[in-house]
Amino acid sequence: MIHDAFEEFAAALPPMTALMGLDLGEKTIGVAVSDRMRGVASPLETVRRKKFTLDSARLLEIIADREIGGIILGLPKNMDGTEGPRCQSTRAFARNLSRLTEVSIGFWDERLSTVAAEKALLEADTTRKRRGEVIDHVAAGYILQGALDRLRFL
Repeated sequence: MIHDAFEEFAAALPPMTALMGLDLGEKTIGVAVSDRMRGVASPLETVRRKKFTLDSARLLEIIADREIGGIILGLPKNMDGTEGPRCQSTRAFARNLSRLTEVSIGFWDERLSTVAAEKALLEADTTRKRRGEVIDHVAAGYILQGALDRLRFL
């Protein structure tokens, strides 16, 4: 089930289950997961996009292995808050994924998450090559952590 309102998404979550955060890109999907207490987001991996069936199969594996109770998709809004083609693509991905799983799907405004991830990696003195390898799942961690922080106040 897809929830546009974050409050509805939060209400639909089963207790004591981890969440998964996704940063969808054209070539990759950054994946992060939380603990069952939903306190900390941890970057997990970057899935190289091939085609939806293969991409979703890997995501469904993670959902099953980690007993994920909800999925947060980063919604790439424009800086003025409007939704463009990338948001439409993200929503289409959510619709397709929702046909394959009963896990609730919610959205989180991801503006500047990749910038924040890049800054953190630069501050950690990460090499350019390594930044390229991890930026997507670190950005997914930022997206998921933002949602986790919001959940604490609902």
